[in-house]
Amino acid sequence: MFTKVLIANRGEIAVRILRACRELGLQTVAVYSEPDRQALHVRYADQAYCIGPGASRDSYLRMDKILEVARKSGAQAIHPGYGFLAERADFAQACLDEGLAFIGPKPSAIAAMGDKIVARETVRKAGVPVVPGTEGEGGLNDDELLAIAPQIGFPLLVKATAGGGGKGMREVRSLEEMPALLRAARREAEAAFGDGNVYLEKLIEGARHIEIQVLADSFGNTIHLGERECSIQRRHQKLLEESPSPFVAGDDDLRRKMGQVAVRAAEAVGYVNAGTIEFLVDADKHFYFLEMNTRLQVEHPITELVTGVDIVHEQIRIARGRQLRWKQEDIQMRGWAIEARVNAEDPYNNFVPSTGKLNHILMPSGPGVRVDTGVFSGFEITPYYDSLIAKLIVWGETRAEAILRLRRALEEYRIMGVRTNIPFHQKLLDSHRFMAGQYDTRFVEERFSPQYSADRREEGEIAAILATLVAHSENLQASNIVRRGIRDTSNWKWLSRWERVHR
Repeated sequence: MFTKVLIANRGEIAVRILRACRELGLQTVAVYSEPDRQALHVRYADQAYCIGPGASRDSYLRMDKILEVARKSGAQAIHPGYGFLAERADFAQACLDEGLAFIGPKPSAIAAMGDKIVARETVRKAGVPVVPGTEGEGGLNDDELLAIAPQIGFPLLVKATAGGGGKGMREVRSLEEMPALLRAARREAEAAFGDGNVYLEKLIEGARHIEIQVLADSFGNTIHLGERECSIQRRHQKLLEESPSPFVAGDDDLRRKMGQVAVRAAEAVGYVNAGTIEFLVDADKHFYFLEMNTRLQVEHPITELVTGVDIVHEQIRIARGRQLRWKQEDIQMRGWAIEARVNAEDPYNNFVPSTGKLNHILMPSGPGVRVDTGVFSGFEITPYYDSLIAKLIVWGETRAEAILRLRRALEEYRIMGVRTNIPFHQKLLDSHRFMAGQYDTRFVEERFSPQYSADRREEGEIAAILATLVAHSENLQASNIVRRGIRDTSNWKWLSRWERVHR
């Protein structure tokens, strides 16, 4: 039973975990790189230790430094959050070897599901349908992959065997372009995960990306918390998620089948703690195992809002040896939740990352609105880490109400100092296809664009300048401007003298 937790992460997820620990009465330890010295998670923690310079490979990816901080601080458990070391089986094993509780799955489960080739073979043996691709264990070299590719058929995906989040992934349309894309995928995978192995997977066009959240304890109990729709993505990076899925809603049989398969896949590797089974679902509602994320997902808050289950609390409780408080029949999905990822990037310039100081932030609030963030006014967005500023999450009784609430919240959100993708989300919510729930994983790249013409942009800039001038003029008129009187003394004294003279 541990009482002090080290959070081996940064940003909004570190803040999220810190708050959960505080609610459970646990002491917390933060780690930070030099650029993150003033970060919110550093301020919230009971203790904080610097672990190196800005580059991730010299700080947040240094297992030795993080374990050293755990020893110094007296932490008894480590929560990895997502990204960085969250899906590294060797890190989970190192924590156990040090006598630390790892708030996540067992190293064997991370290894089995973290290597996508092994994961596909494992779940296939358990009767879970998989997307056609390179089968078997072990990595294949480029010549072997080039020989197998025509048998799978184009288009296909080159994917990193380790990690996720779209890193080390390339879409291949022909054999001629494949060698260069293989090299690019391997380089990116090596940089992101320290593992350059890749595998091939058939690209199912027009598919939906739907995932199932699972929870499992060490007593053999495994449940699922329904589905999340994650098809709004660009270059395999998710931008907006919702729960339940508009494609699955109303089809209880499909939800039940996907949930049962997700539980079966988790049980196939003896999974414990929180995890996510990701599926591709075609237009005919045939679903295929894509991968398992053996960690907390970025989009976990929407599942929390529709089920009432605090997933981070449950992660900690499970790691402390507690039994799940729910059975499958207790899980009911109520209402609708949507999460928009607010990123520091320019949607009108090919989503180029934007760095700089956040001069002013005004966050939305009100009924059904939640903002998970790790930044504040004056915080510096650096080029070292991903561009996520905050997650804007809303809940409504219906999908229509959730969309209206998200529109209102986006209107209220003010961020000055860097460009953000808030205009992208606003235009997305006005899309008729999105409102009708008629989209797939290629929707943003092929059938939706936040771009507008140069003339219209110029008109918008002129309108913004005029509006700013009008607002500034009105503010001046509304202010009380006091200036010194032309006399050598105050008007009150002059009035008193006048009254005395006329008595």
